Amino acid sequence: MQVPNEDEAAVESEVETPHIKTTEEAIQFITSIEPSELQKCLFSDSLVTVSEGGRDLGEFSLTVDFASRGPQPCLLLRAVSRGTIDGTPCGTKVTAYLSAAMETLEEDLHEYVQLPDNKMERRCHMVQRDDRMMVDRITTAGEEVTRQSDSYCLSAVRGLLSEGSSMLLMRVMALRRAVPETLTLPSLHQGPQLRQTTFRSLGVKHLAVGPETLEVFGVERAVEAPGEVPALWRCFFLADGHLFSREQVGSPVTMRLLQLPPQLEKDGENDKASFGKTPLVWEEDMEMHSMFLDRKEELMADHASYLRQHPELRHLLADFLQFLLIRKPDNVVHFAKEYFLPFGSQCSPETKT
Repeated sequence: MQVPNEDEAAVESEVETPHIKTTEEAIQFITSIEPSELQKCLFSDSLVTVSEGGRDLGEFSLTVDFASRGPQPCLLLRAVSRGTIDGTPCGTKVTAYLSAAMETLEEDLHEYVQLPDNKMERRCHMVQRDDRMMVDRITTAGEEVTRQSDSYCLSAVRGLLSEGSSMLLMRVMALRRAVPETLTLPSLHQGPQLRQTTFRSLGVKHLAVGPETLEVFGVERAVEAPGEVPALWRCFFLADGHLFSREQVGSPVTMRLLQLPPQLEKDGENDKASFGKTPLVWEEDMEMHSMFLDRKEELMADHASYLRQHPELRHLLADFLQFLLIRKPDNVVHFAKEYFLPFGSQCSPETKT
């Protein structure tokens, strides 16, 4: 752990797990989730954030894909919210690796509010190691930085939820159009104290998207701790599981769908996306542009790492280009072949293919 400077405070602790009731219905619901259901969860949502008066404030995206974390196959969930409220930029980003049993293997959460002269930022990284959940938090308020590391015994908190696993669990509920009456689990939310998360069905409603009226299914998530007012989120989903709207009760903003996503058509036992003929402009698609930037950063980091490990590559290419520009051959490919041919004879027979 980095040694804190004068503007930083560091705290390390092992959190005593309070008694939070994990209902058997919740455990049964999670253990009943089949791989085929998770397959149906692999799609992207894209919403806009609007004010009470209907003004566009930002955007929200949520994507679930299959991935691998080391040798272990898992689900990768990415959720990004960006916007501007009263002229102040703010946002949240969640990147979570989740097992098929809804366990959080690793998660990064980053929240920020960029005030004119005072940046407010909260970062939380949680990772499962053996039978414990290790959580590191960094909170920045202007020049003051506070660091805290906590540890939780997983055997004492069955079904521990993170922000990412909560989002995926609600997507499964939406596809089933069912929420058990007593679905309660422990969760980590804005601080070291474990909180109780409860889900309940809001039933079926009919809401409008443009000229169309659609049937949607609602799920409410309540996060509470003893002596605190519960934080409530209400989400409504289309029949295929796509997110229709998302709001936090008491917040002046709402995330909602402005246009219908591509409808899913059933082909045998698999669901396949039905795409229209609208030309794809990926630079204007928030989700694809975000994925492009993430992939670009990964490749740049990977290439930079390789170059650091093989400094001779820079010298080799520099010498080749210098020789090429001096000779200026008409056939560049033939020149390159002749130039690099001697290097092949320097390889041992075992390295040749």
